Amino acid sequence: MGGASPLADARDILAALRQVVLGQEAATRDALVCLLARGHVLLEGVPGTAKTLLVRTLALALDVKFQRIQFTPDLMPADITGVSILTGSHEFTFRPGPIFADLVLADEINRAPAKTQAALLEAMQERTVTVDGAGHSLSAVFTVFATQNPIEFEGTYPLPEAELDRFTAKVTVGYPDAAHERDVLQRYVAGFEADRPATYGVRPVTDGAGLERLRQAVEAIRVEPQITAYITAVVRATRDAASLTLGASPRAGVSLLKAARAAALLDGRDYVVPDDVKALAPTVLRHRVSVAPELELEGVTADAALKAILDKTEVPTA
Repeated sequence: MGGASPLADARDILAALRQVVLGQEAATRDALVCLLARGHVLLEGVPGTAKTLLVRTLALALDVKFQRIQFTPDLMPADITGVSILTGSHEFTFRPGPIFADLVLADEINRAPAKTQAALLEAMQERTVTVDGAGHSLSAVFTVFATQNPIEFEGTYPLPEAELDRFTAKVTVGYPDAAHERDVLQRYVAGFEADRPATYGVRPVTDGAGLERLRQAVEAIRVEPQITAYITAVVRATRDAASLTLGASPRAGVSLLKAARAAALLDGRDYVVPDDVKALAPTVLRHRVSVAPELELEGVTADAALKAILDKTEVPTA
């Protein structure tokens, strides 16, 4: 299973995503870039904008185990990690929870209590789960795709900065344009159903081992010193910007570097160019910075503040 080259496989996965998730070109590309960069993804958008569909399609194209967890205010850590149960032979046996999958969709993560979010954070950070003092390893390709509705929706609250920083990117999923929205309805007329993956028409492109090979190909992409200097300058500028009260962490720079490598692979290059960094900076940094409250009241967004920083930061020339 798998194409003739990492580039062919990566592009086939992207094509499969776009065949099912209509009118979300930027979101599908950014989500795949993060997956190839070994990153976890935060998907933000109002209900019904194909966030679940995107992750489900990705699991089909990769032929890996998919699990969806609906986060609610009463969800307990054991509900996602699993529990130790007493068997008839008076021994404790671990029963794995839904987090033991390859692609995990944490739906409406910003509705969950803090202790449940903390359990997910450990899994994302360590790729292991601790239950009753015993550690249990997660899948080698374990990746979390968490969805959240915009904060102004009732019954939601912001995720802690420490948890947000664990996500490589925050991908915003908006409404499709009128033409794509018509196409969506036409697909349903023709028999497509979001809750029946068999109707997607997606064939596996590769598998878990193939995804690992893709990730190794990403890690072989060349990054010149002027590119790392540019990434450093952009990240450090977020800490000095008057428009921001919280700048990006050093981990943000690492995430931007890894994502830029994955973008270069998708573009068929074996080296990173400044445009890779510039294009991905808002996606990788928007959830790691905080806009000054007085500017937020005036309607200034994190993306607008980041654009101003990128416009002022000198871009390296070849």
